Amino acid sequence: MAGPRWKNIYNLSDEQVEKIDSAERLMEMMQINEAEEMLKEMLGESPDCVPVLNILGHLYGRYISDFESAVEYYERAITVEPDNAWARDERRRYKRYLTYD
Repeated sequence: MAGPRWKNIYNLSDEQVEKIDSAERLMEMMQINEAEEMLKEMLGESPDCVPVLNILGHLYGRYISDFESAVEYYERAITVEPDNAWARDERRRYKRYLTYD
């Protein structure tokens, strides 16, 4: 494996990086169910994996339009990594679509 195209600040294993890349390719090809399954499996193995939480938030927000779930995944990412500006911005974006009584 040539290694990630980005700096691996989360100390992900080569297998995790490969799975993330595969899940993102599946999303691009609109194979959403397969990507979701792969990412949730990864999350089961590593519940605090910020990259997986962020990608699941993106999947639910952009591809599934389940904004509540998107916000929940971004909130989990922010709980693990409070300085995650990207997750905060995305959470704010999808919160606008939620209606509260």
